[in-house]
This record gives sequence, C-alpha cells and structure tokens, in this order.
Amino acid sequence: MRGKRSKQYRKLMHQYALAFNFREPYQVLLDAEIIQDTTKFKMDLPHLLSRTLHGQVKPMITQCCIRQLYLAKTEDRAVKNSWIETAKGCERRKCGHQELEEPLGAEECIMSVVDPKDSGTNKHRYIVASQDAATRRRLRGVAGVPLVYVQRSVMVMEPMAARSEEVKDDQEREKVRSGVKRGKSSGTGEKRKREGKERAQGREPAERYEVEEAPRPLGAQLESRYAGQDREPNQSSETRGKEGKGSKERSFGLGRGND
Repeated sequence: MRGKRSKQYRKLMHQYALAFNFREPYQVLLDAEIIQDTTKFKMDLPHLLSRTLHGQVKPMITQCCIRQLYLAKTEDRAVKNSWIETAKGCERRKCGHQELEEPLGAEECIMSVVDPKDSGTNKHRYIVASQDAATRRRLRGVAGVPLVYVQRSVMVMEPMAARSEEVKDDQEREKVRSGVKRGKSSGTGEKRKREGKERAQGREPAERYEVEEAPRPLGAQLESRYAGQDREPNQSSETRGKEGKGSKERSFGLGRGND
C-alpha cells in the first residue's frame, strides 16, 4: 500500500472512531464474492483488512453468504474448498435466514444485519467488505458504515459517504454549542459550589463586593482635563504676572518724578 493512501485510510478510521465510536478489533462483514476474488488473486484477506483499516480485525460472515459459497458452481474443486476454508476461518454471524430454502442475496442479508430496524444507523459498528456494487450503494445511506472492496488485486477503502459526513458535522456543531453553554454557566456554578461549601462548614456565605477604583492624582486629572486644548490658564497667569510687574514699575517711576 502506498504511503499516501495508507495515511488517508488511517485518518478516515480516526474520523469513524471519533464520530461513531469504532474500536478495535473491528467487526468486518464479508460477502461471498470478496472471498472468491481474494482467493483468485491469492491475497491474504485477514492481513490485508488489518493493514487497510490500521488495526486488529474480526472477519465475520453471515449464514447466507457461506451457503452461497457451498452452492457456487466451479469446475475446480480445490478452489471451492479454498473458499470454504477461508469462510470457516471467519466468525459466523447469525442472520436468521437459515430456515429459508435458498439463501438471500448479499445485499438483503447484510442490510438486515447492519440495519435491522431500517433506522439508518449502524448500531453494532460493522465494517462491510463487499464486491457487490449494489450492496455498497445501499449501505452508503446508513450512517457510519466503512466500506471496503478489492479492485485489481488492491484493497480499497471508500471515502466517507455523504450521509455519514452529515451526521459527523451535526455532532461537531452540537459539541461546540454545548461547550459555549458550559462556559456561560461555569461562573454561576462555581459561586453556588463555594456558597454550599461555606454553609456545610456552618458559616454564612460572605458577601463579596467589587473593589472601587482608587481616585487619580490631581495632576493626572488636570492633564486629562486640558488634553487636546490650548493651555490658556498657564499663559494667562504668565501674562498677568508680566502686566503686574510693569504697572509696578510705572507707578514707581511716577512717584520719583513727583518727588
């Protein structure tokens, strides 16, 4: 597997884990066709699933799918035995269709296991590995179903479907809203907790007042008062001082002349 594609699959499984709570070992539902194709290309199916999903896997097969392998017609008996041996190595998943004379197709059987109540949710967190395009197309409408298939002897994991993306985005928005609400109510909650603790200790909750700001110095008040204005008070006082000095000099001169 190429490094870029492997990184994408790891990131995708991380998103499924966060949004839909997927955990290892991953339960992987197989259909009959993917067992036939991986045997044809001589692929180690459990190893490839673990490598693609970046975690431990638990391969599973429904009763209908394993019956399809028994009923499949092929000229090579050894190939058919190989299919059945691979299926026997998987955990058997009861689908409830064993009483039917003919097994259901992969689409109907797997859908009844993944979404039995037709609610659009993957309650048991199955990953589906299917070669049937119709099955994968229908499963895209169920939120939180990772899909895997084999293309030209390469295992491929589909991007997250639109329905799953919508559910994931809704969950992220809900987390943001709940976080904002918790932030607004945290101050009130701390105050109530503190008052309850004081009452438990036999004390009345102390009243808390806001500390008033100290008055500013007179110089700062004057500076802010005359900020942006001409400093006329200083200039007028200096002018008055000069005028007073001149009048004294004139009066002194007149007095000497009269003498």
